[in-house]
Amino acid sequence: MFVDPRQVVAGFLTVYMFTMLGNMVKQEQFSSPQAKLPGAPNAHFDVVRVEEEDVDTGPPVNEGPWKAQGKGLTPCWSKPDPKKPETSRGHITFSLAYGPEHHVSQVAAAVVIARYLGAALVLPDIRGSELGQKRKFEDIYNVDKFIESLDGVVKIVKELPSEVKTQKPAVVKVTGRVTVDYIRKNIEPIFKRNSNFRLAIFSSLDNPKMNLNPKVELDSVSCLATFGTLQLNPEIQNVVHLMVERLRALSQRADGHFIAVDLRADALDQKECREDGGSGRKRCYNAQEIGELLRRIGFGADTTIYVTQTWWDERLNALKGMFPKTYVKDDIIPSDEKGKFLRSGGAELVQALDFFICSQSDVFVPAISGLFYENVAGRRIASSRTQIFVPHQVLGASSLSDFNSTYVSKRSHMAYSCYC
Repeated sequence: MFVDPRQVVAGFLTVYMFTMLGNMVKQEQFSSPQAKLPGAPNAHFDVVRVEEEDVDTGPPVNEGPWKAQGKGLTPCWSKPDPKKPETSRGHITFSLAYGPEHHVSQVAAAVVIARYLGAALVLPDIRGSELGQKRKFEDIYNVDKFIESLDGVVKIVKELPSEVKTQKPAVVKVTGRVTVDYIRKNIEPIFKRNSNFRLAIFSSLDNPKMNLNPKVELDSVSCLATFGTLQLNPEIQNVVHLMVERLRALSQRADGHFIAVDLRADALDQKECREDGGSGRKRCYNAQEIGELLRRIGFGADTTIYVTQTWWDERLNALKGMFPKTYVKDDIIPSDEKGKFLRSGGAELVQALDFFICSQSDVFVPAISGLFYENVAGRRIASSRTQIFVPHQVLGASSLSDFNSTYVSKRSHMAYSCYC
């Protein structure tokens, strides 16, 4: 029987094509859904350590009192009349320290003081959590955006002039949110004697209820410096974006909504967390208490939660028992970024990730009171992400509104002075 060689070749190719197609289908079906994030082809993630609930299947559930993000508020402030560069007399240096929640008020104080005195402000360095550790401003923040935002407000220089570097500057200690009266009485006399000095800015829990009047020049400058100057540099901003999108991808059944909880297990052992300061209210809440709060508010077990903890700690087990889709940074950061952010000893980078992820989540729960809560709340109010639930309001609560942060429910945060 004669067989046409062309038929043999054609048959072989047909079988080969179907075999390849079958392999491609298998690979598509069984590849880990955590391997790559849509829209970020170069971002690789470790497989998230959860069970079947990690893969969202079935219809959306939207379980929980999620609130759609409202229209962003409009800044009430306007840039003051620009000062000519040649009017700048003297230089002020300062450093940022302790993390973004402190950097906000440190920048605001330095900018307000420099504007009032007509001095040039030297781009600050960033002091690390360990003695002698120092970073450049651009290691975390966007230098160009910082300088651009303050153009015409204060003159920013990247370093002291050579003739000034050799001088020993006076050191002036201040706290955040300085007032005109304080500058006039305590700082201006020093500036008149020595026009080049260094600010030592000590952050404390600022008074977020302090009303500012954006029609007053220095109040307007304070609003601008607080909310309009600090942006992450592109590299860190991209990591934040990937982590946020990762959390949203893990919460597809809830339309991508997720909760951020500021809960660091090591902080629970600190003295501030063990004392109530005589107020009768706790300053810190553990994983069990946060889980009970979220259940009581109405969030279901399928809710995705981000906790500001770097590595998993057994003290978080109670929260994960109630909400299996609870993650820490180690779970969701791109695997190729772990060396830089999680293992380098750079607490400032970790704090930057937490600060900006908590500012962008659909819901924020501060398990620890303090500056982090205050300044994350300010950024959230500015962008109309006002779902902030506070544990200390649980007792006697009878409705969802009872759990809302008083920063929002009573409009008691300074952000409401700066935004309309």
